[in-house]
Order: sequence, then structure tokens, then C-alpha cells
Amino acid sequence: MGGSYWLLLLVGGISLLSIIRCDVCPHDGRPGVKGTPGRDGFPGPKGEKGEPVLEQKTGSFVTLKGDAGPRGAQGPMGPKGYSGRLGPRGEPGPPGSPGLDGGQIGQAEVAPQRNVAFSAIQTNVRYPTPGQTVLFERFLVSAREFDLQTGEFTCKVPGAYYFTFNSVAKVSMCLGINSDALTQRLGFCDFGNRNVDQILSGGVVLQLQAGQKVWLESFREIQQPSDFADRREKQIIFNGFMLF
Repeated sequence: MGGSYWLLLLVGGISLLSIIRCDVCPHDGRPGVKGTPGRDGFPGPKGEKGEPVLEQKTGSFVTLKGDAGPRGAQGPMGPKGYSGRLGPRGEPGPPGSPGLDGGQIGQAEVAPQRNVAFSAIQTNVRYPTPGQTVLFERFLVSAREFDLQTGEFTCKVPGAYYFTFNSVAKVSMCLGINSDALTQRLGFCDFGNRNVDQILSGGVVLQLQAGQKVWLESFREIQQPSDFADRREKQIIFNGFMLF
């Protein structure tokens, strides 16, 4: 009986408390102020390698990048660029080896290249006979190609030659350079005073082959007969040399 009494008393007390209004119980508060953003996190691990990217679109189809094609033809040459600065002069090279001796080409013997020059003088000249080759008494510069007895130069080394002459006389003088390499004689004349020395000069460049001749001759087509009768001394110098 005693235990039931206390149980009833406890249940009644709880019921009474649930009926009584609580004026001092707490209520929900207002929302708080938004906090500042937090720091970035640490970088994540590297991802796996992806598939090849789609690069070319043909019509409505998307295809992967193809293999490299063959190399194209070389394009046209561009314009010439500006010249660079001249570099420093190099050191002299070593001397070359001696060349081969002259041989034969076909049936003709190759003559060695050498210098050719002559100068012949005649200081005791009467007027030369018209049309006759002028003869000379001695050399100033000798050469085996020129013959004093015939007054002719005979080419032995083919090349270009220069021939010239000078004469001194007190009468008109007409001289010509002739050669079998020319189609006609090259004539030079001077009509002078009988009491004054007159100087006549002439020259020509000739391309000669081996065996061709050159000589100096007189002519009288435009001279007076009295010129040939003059007995005073006259001087003639005939020169020739190889250019190349």
C-alpha cells in the first residue's frame, strides 16, 4: 500500500509540471554573421593522361589528326640578300706543284709560253724603194722571231701582238705595216717641209697564228717624184711585242 502511494504521487507531480507554463525557458536566437572565406586547400594529385584530342573537322565528321605527309617540292629561290662585310685576308697558301711539261695535241707541238719583243733600227736609210720591205741594220732589242736580213717578223707563239714604227726625214715619208694576217696594208703618210725633220708614227694590234709574218714597207701612191730623189739620211725604228 505504501509503494503505490508514492507512485501515484510521482505521476501526479509530472502531470502538474506539464500543465504549468514556463515563462523563464530559453527561446531560439537570431542568425549569426557570415564568417570570412577559408584558405584554399592543397593541390590534388596529377590526373591520368587523357585520350588524343580531336583536331580536324571535315563536314559533319570529326576526325583525329593524321600522319605527317611527304615533304613538298622546294620552293623558288628568294631574292639575293645584301652582301656581307669583307672578311680579313687569309694567310698565303703554299706554293703549288710544278706543272706538266708541254706535250702534243694531235700532230701539232704545243709551244711553251714566253715573252716576245723586238726593236730594230736603220739609221743610214736612203729612201726605200716603193713596195719594198724595209731592211734594218741592227737590233735595239733582239728576238729570234725577227730577221734583220729580210725585215720580217715570223710568229712562233700564237697570240695578240702590237707593232709600231717611227721615222724621221726631211721629206714626205709613206710607210705601211703589212702582214699575211691582213687583207690590205695599213698605210701612214706625212707631208713635211724639206728643211725640218718630220716624224711619222704608226701602229696596229694583230692576232697572229704560228707562221704568219709582219713587215714594214714603203709605198709612193700619194708622194711626189722629188721625194724619191732625196739623198739625205733617214731613220726608221720598227718595234713589236706580244700582249697576251
